Amino acid sequence: MSKNLLFGIIGLIAGLAIGFFAANSVNRNAVSRLPMPTAAASQPSGSQNQTPQGGMQPEVAKALDDAKNKPDSFEAQLKAGDMYIQIGNFEKAKECFDKAAPLAPNTFAGNVTIANAYFDSKQFESAQKYYEKALAINPNDVDARTDLGSTYIERADPDFDRAIAMFNESLKINPKHEPTLFNLAIAYFRKGDSEAAKKAVDQLEQANPSSPLLAQLKQRVNSN
Repeated sequence: MSKNLLFGIIGLIAGLAIGFFAANSVNRNAVSRLPMPTAAASQPSGSQNQTPQGGMQPEVAKALDDAKNKPDSFEAQLKAGDMYIQIGNFEKAKECFDKAAPLAPNTFAGNVTIANAYFDSKQFESAQKYYEKALAINPNDVDARTDLGSTYIERADPDFDRAIAMFNESLKINPKHEPTLFNLAIAYFRKGDSEAAKKAVDQLEQANPSSPLLAQLKQRVNSN
């Protein structure tokens, strides 16, 4: 990998990393969450203050009504939280996830589900708590461990060393895990360790030269 490519990637990290984590949160785990509707995604930012009677998409209105009418339903609270994320109201999403959390079954899948929900609403400290619960049940799940590492990067006060340690633990389980290698490179970039970042990118390229993650980086670099 050339130094030109490395420096080009460094310039992309600020815009690329956050977008990657947010978009990747739905697909990164073996245990998937409830489907996230897309109909509300194109709503203007002001739509987050609308009520179901004020013109929300029908599926949004139904989800919010279900959450109100079924306060003890884990699925209903989670679905409403997802809807609030779609319309950009992260505070309301957090309220829904806070209601859902005590209702989550004490299983690996349940804890990962609520962890992902908090991650998507940018509540990274809360997400950390539930990824840790999931890993207490299944410590060898690479996806959950890498997601836990990502929470340390994305929070307001990042802890890059802790994220890197978590990613290295994931790589002990699966040395070729592409999302882990990608996130490890980002952690090093944002920490300012370009040599370690280059090594992580090289590892990703060795693991899969045709990786869409690697191709995305190169495509963005070549377009600038």
